[in-house]
Amino acid sequence: VQLQASGGGLVQAGGSLTLSCALSGGNFRTYTMGWFRQAPGKEREFVSAIAWSGGNPAYSDSVKDRYIMSRDNAKNTVYLRMNSLKPEDTAIYYCGTTRGVRSSWHNPQMYYSWGQGTQVTVSS
Repeated sequence: VQLQASGGGLVQAGGSLTLSCALSGGNFRTYTMGWFRQAPGKEREFVSAIAWSGGNPAYSDSVKDRYIMSRDNAKNTVYLRMNSLKPEDTAIYYCGTTRGVRSSWHNPQMYYSWGQGTQVTVSS
């Protein structure tokens, strides 16, 4: 399985970005997909995850009500729409695959494939 994340960039506080993560070499419909982020000097942090069905994504408290995760199974791609961005959202954003249960989605150790990451920088 290979994951290709894209869509990062530099944006002012309050702005929006949409990240994409495309999967190849695997059966996309069998995976729950997750987004994590990692800021310099910090551990990888759960952001959001979505099951194969696309319904009821999970979000961390820090992004809930600002971020929206979705997936297009026909395109083997997941998206992360990030609104009302804050400087503290600055990080490298990674997508990953898991087949774990919902209660484990926040745990990066449950993911076994990762994309290369895409940098998001929010200026104040």
